[in-house]
This record gives sequence, structure tokens and C-alpha cells, in this order.
Amino acid sequence: MSLLTRYLFRTLAITAGFAILSLTMTIWVTQAVRLIDMVVNAGAPAQVFFEMLLLSVPTFIGIIMPVALAGAVLFTYNRLTMDRELVVMRAVGLGPWHLARPALILAGSITLAMYFINIYASPAANRESVRLQYTVKNQFASVLFREGAFNEIGQNITVYVRNRTDSGELEGLLIYDTRTEGKQVTLVARKGAMADTPGGLRIVLADGLRQEVDAATGRMSELYFERYVLDFQLFEERPDNRWPDARERSLGELLHPPESVRAVPSMARQFAAELHMRLSTPFLALSFAFIALACLIPGDYNRRGQGRRLALAAVLVILLQLVSLGLTGVAAKHAIFGPLMYPFALLPMVACGWVLSRH
Repeated sequence: MSLLTRYLFRTLAITAGFAILSLTMTIWVTQAVRLIDMVVNAGAPAQVFFEMLLLSVPTFIGIIMPVALAGAVLFTYNRLTMDRELVVMRAVGLGPWHLARPALILAGSITLAMYFINIYASPAANRESVRLQYTVKNQFASVLFREGAFNEIGQNITVYVRNRTDSGELEGLLIYDTRTEGKQVTLVARKGAMADTPGGLRIVLADGLRQEVDAATGRMSELYFERYVLDFQLFEERPDNRWPDARERSLGELLHPPESVRAVPSMARQFAAELHMRLSTPFLALSFAFIALACLIPGDYNRRGQGRRLALAAVLVILLQLVSLGLTGVAAKHAIFGPLMYPFALLPMVACGWVLSRH
């Protein structure tokens, strides 16, 4: 690697690293706002908060890294042009491919890193995240309830809590339960407490009223109680026996899904879409780098700047990213769109490579 190539590569790597770190911190702020309630209101330790924050990285790092690389290439080569360094490099006989080599080396490195993340890191992080969420919801069950609000617990249970004491006791409870088809159950209790048992999450109610309405007949029955135990049955699927979704599966499981998955077309499409996404999206780093290079390296020097070229590169990168995200979602419903992820990720490299070769 020549001295000039090392200089450009170092500049690009520092800029891309700063961009990746900045975007990651920005997204972490939004994630922290969502998770902070668990620490403040539920009494979960700070360690759990930071673990869940770190485990959220693989879910968005595949989008951050190619975009950050494109921004770094655009920023670096535009600065080189405005400082006339690129003009001097051309004057000594360096061609487009020689000037593009450092960016392509960095893009190739990011592509390999994304393959490692998609194949190994992301599935492991998703599995651990699900396990940790289960632990939090069971060991710190009070995170489920917010004071003075109607909390949706699962799909068919709504819980209202007027107040939660420092000891964890719940006061002024209203529970609406529609898990049993054809029956609507409403419970009102003066106080209650959460209990995590081997059979699942339960809440013990004291001094209350249970009303049940039969939807078919409209008949209502009432029961006054001093003590009542309500089984939520929300987390009966423990991490060791739950059915992992496609994001938690290894590459081998996606390539050779079990017979139970192949028998259900919707699940088979989800597995296929996840597989195509993991194998195709790393190439976006190379495509984004090619787009930025093809927009900035060819052409003459303009003292007024390269605003139009920068805007064109930004628009192309955004469109390609949106197409990739759109195909991932559509492929989960229509299997024919899955293989289209590869040409959309690879063709920009061919087209931009041709543009560089012409000059």
C-alpha cells in the first residue's frame, strides 16, 4: 500500500468511525428513552439497562455502517477537491481507480464486518435480548404497570393502577380480561401484589369485585372477594422452550429450516426473507462507496463547489437504502421479491464502476 493510499485510507477510516459512533449514539438516545422507565420505575439494575442497550446495536448497525461509509467518502473526497489535493493527484497521473482504491478497501472491510454481524452477532444478540426481556418482565414485573394509565398487557388484558407504593404494592386496580372467548371479565380491587411463580406471572388481589358478562346472553354475574389470584399466563413460553423467530435463527437454520417451518408458507417466507437480507445487505457498503466515488471523482474541478454532485450521491444512496428496506418487508409476504435484493445491492457497483472506467 503506497503512502498516498495509506493517507487516504486513514482519513476515510477516521471519518467513517466518527460517523458510525455519532449515528450509534443518536439512536442509543432514542433507545434509552424507551428503556429508562424500566430502570427508574421498575427498580431494575443499571446493568440490565446497559445490557439491553448494547444488545440493540445489531438491529440497526446494518443500516448505520453503509450510510456512515457513504457520508465519509463524500466528505473526504469533497474536501480533497475543494483543497485542490485531488487536482494535484490527478496532475501527477493518478487515475480514478487509484484514487478510489482506499475507499474500496475500507468498503470491503466494512462488508466483511457486516457479514460477521449478520451471520453471528445479530442472531446471538436477538436471542439474548429476548431472554433478558423475559427475565426483566418476570423478576421486575412492576415494569408492566404505569401509574394512572391503562396498560395493555398481552393482547387481551388491560390493567389500570392508581398508585404503586415503594414496597411494590399496587393500589386501586381495575383489570379488564377478554382472554376467554365470549366472556368479558372485569376485576376491581382495593390493592394487590405481583407474584412470579413457576407457573408464570400472577397478581394477588384483595378486597374487590369480579364481574363476568356472557357475550352470547348478555347475562352478568358478580363475585365479591377478600382474596383473588389472577393468572396472567403471559410468559408461559420460557426462553428454553419458546419458538425463536427468524431473526434469532442461525444461518444454517435459515438455509435448512425445519419441516414445521416449511409446512407453514408464511413462516417459510419469513425465513427466506431473513436469509436474503443477511446475505445481500453487506454489499450495500460497496455500492454506497461506488456511488459516492462515481459522483465525485470524474469530471472537472469547479470553484463553485460540488453541491449538485453531493446531492445526487445522497439521493441515490437514500433511494437504494429505501429499496433495500422495502424489499426486506415485501419479501416476507411475497417470496418472489427475496432474490431481487441481490441485483439491487450489486448493480450499482457495476454501473458506477463503468462510470469510473470511462474517465
